[in-house]
Amino acid sequence: MIEAALRHRFAGFTLDVAFTAPTPGVTVLFGPSGAGKSTVVAALAGLLRPESGRIAVDGAVLLDGDAGAFVPPERRRVGLVFQDARLFPHLSVESNLRYGLRRAPAGPIGFADVVDLLGIAHLLPRRPHTLSGGERQRVAIGRALLSQPRLLLMDEPLASLDTARKAEILPYLLRLKTALALPIVYVTHAPDEVFAIADTLVLLEAGRVLAAGPLVELTARGDLPLAARDDAGAVLAAELAEHHPARRLSLLRAGAMRLWVPLVDAPVGTKLRLRIPAREIILATMAPEAISLHNIVPGQVRTVTENAARHAALVEVDAGGAVLLARITPDAVARLALRPGAPVLALIKSMAVDVLPH
Repeated sequence: MIEAALRHRFAGFTLDVAFTAPTPGVTVLFGPSGAGKSTVVAALAGLLRPESGRIAVDGAVLLDGDAGAFVPPERRRVGLVFQDARLFPHLSVESNLRYGLRRAPAGPIGFADVVDLLGIAHLLPRRPHTLSGGERQRVAIGRALLSQPRLLLMDEPLASLDTARKAEILPYLLRLKTALALPIVYVTHAPDEVFAIADTLVLLEAGRVLAAGPLVELTARGDLPLAARDDAGAVLAAELAEHHPARRLSLLRAGAMRLWVPLVDAPVGTKLRLRIPAREIILATMAPEAISLHNIVPGQVRTVTENAARHAALVEVDAGGAVLLARITPDAVARLALRPGAPVLALIKSMAVDVLPH
């Protein structure tokens, strides 16, 4: 368990945050610039000593303001990966990696394992200036891992990369989160990174925590700033249930919900993560008789939240344990008499279901 409760005053800004997150897993700090994300990372790393607070990772206390306890950065066993890779330009990739081993305690993360996990064996003899941005970040992650950290902190590690390089490195981040039982705190303001890798989400704004909890819960809430974004949509945990090659479709199971999607290149039983944009869901009170879409999901209205700025309403639909978020007009809410507890059908095109990398 990561426990963080921090208070610190700056000129014109006060950080006052508190959250907990289960371990292992990826905890994403998300919010606009100036929300305090990097300041929280600095406090977790020991680079900032808050005026008051407490930090503990799996029972190891790193800060206790009341007791006057403060573990310095070099003794925290925290790995850091920044937006820029910060590799030593005069050293080879292998030497950069082995630098992380020099002062590291004995631990379970081996050199060969890291090289294999990050796919960087062919880069070992090269110098940093010959690498792409994505390759440099993979090496930086490897160096941090070889320090045998109890906690890995990643402060916007993909922010300087273009779309192609981000797509290149995201699969390695997914391998990292599943292969190592290591808590990760990840800072970003990019929703696609949040949807792909977060297990726990901490929403920050102006130095405060707006909400914290499992990603699947927070993305389905219509009362949070996430829901006001154009790319709002619920993230669902699912399992690949069946393939129907003749129809070019796969059947996914998310709780009691069944969803047909275009054929997925993965074996039956694979755990998947889905995202369904709120703007792509149509709500109805009766099933249409002839329609092209494959998914008509029965559910129950959980809440209705008006978004006056967008002349829209956000409807949370409980579909057998999996919660969807639909954006419709207030007129549609009135015409369908949607209110908490009302039965409803969610109509979802197969092409609208975004199956995230796995």
